[in-house]
Amino acid sequence: MKCVFMCKRKKDENLIIMQGIVFKQYEVVGPTDPVFAVAGEDVILPCSVKPNISVVDMRVEWFRLDLKDTQVHLYDDHVDKTTNQIQSYRGRTKLNQQELQRGDASLKLSSVQISDEGRYKCFIQSKSWSDDATVDVNVEVVVGRPPVITVDGFDHSGGLHLLCESEGWNPEPDLEWLDREGVSLSSETTETQKSTKRFSVKQTITVHHSNDKIHCRVKLRHHMLEALIVTTSKY
Repeated sequence: MKCVFMCKRKKDENLIIMQGIVFKQYEVVGPTDPVFAVAGEDVILPCSVKPNISVVDMRVEWFRLDLKDTQVHLYDDHVDKTTNQIQSYRGRTKLNQQELQRGDASLKLSSVQISDEGRYKCFIQSKSWSDDATVDVNVEVVVGRPPVITVDGFDHSGGLHLLCESEGWNPEPDLEWLDREGVSLSSETTETQKSTKRFSVKQTITVHHSNDKIHCRVKLRHHMLEALIVTTSKY
């Protein structure tokens, strides 16, 4: 804060005296380590002021520092304002009104998405002072069960129907079939189901050549699980 005219800090107190008027100074504090969130779950982004004075009458704004559109949440004039809020955050952010009275401006972010990963700024402004803190958020995915390949019958030309399925992922993973050379094969049907914040995926394929190795691979970010089936001439 810049002081105009006569401005001095009162020793050993969080006060600033400016032309005979006393203003309370505070420091905005965030976590020293990154916040780890799980995709699909809720997470709290910590932010508070020291000393623990009420911020109910202040402006509290959360930004994304790594995006072009930056506003994640705005609390001003005792209400939440969403006019300039990033669309993907609509309905997913919340400040605790009771905690604001205790100087806690932590943001609750619901149903975490992969795109929520990044650097945030918590900015708190009173009529006479402002300060901010940064919060780094890392989003972890939920890795599901290894895929399982089952033989799902034959067609009239002797083609072998294969079904691959995997469950328990979040967010939705990518599933693909590959031949022994690692070349992607076209699937025939794809089915995705979601229950209790977890995704299950299924894909079918028909194989017309024998003596081959067929892989079913499920991927999500840097996580990858794979199953293998070997077709033989007896099919």
